[in-house]
Amino acid sequence: MAFGKPDLGSIVPKGTEFDPALVNKMMGKFGHGGFLDMEYVGHGADWVELAIDWREDLVADSDTGILASAVIISLMDNATSMSIWTKLGEFRPQVTMDLRIDYLRPSPSGERVYGRGICYHLTNSIGFVRGFAHNGNPDEPLAHASGTFIRIGDRIS
Repeated sequence: MAFGKPDLGSIVPKGTEFDPALVNKMMGKFGHGGFLDMEYVGHGADWVELAIDWREDLVADSDTGILASAVIISLMDNATSMSIWTKLGEFRPQVTMDLRIDYLRPSPSGERVYGRGICYHLTNSIGFVRGFAHNGNPDEPLAHASGTFIRIGDRIS
């Protein structure tokens, strides 16, 4: 597994529309997303859904098999961040300014976790997001997320 820095210019060449499936395939090999093996599930005009399979090495409590909260945080950070690029139709550098996760219940042992991020508003410098994590039924969420990202610079070429 590679943990280096991806060449973003080669992942999203200038003049192409942002494709979250392609970006996840390329960027998903690096950093914590690569370690967690986040999988692209789907997207729409302003949302992206990713998933992580349950693994024993991601468990916080070996007695219960409940996933560590950092797994959910990383999943939601990636899904909400990608929702901004999807809404924009292009990649632009950004950083997480604030991401709040409200846990409603733990993810059961052995269950896959889905994270849907939704970009609901953009300004010149801020992307506003919300989302939720679930085990396959969006009507039974594990957690809700809300946050903001600072959008910096121009598109990577």
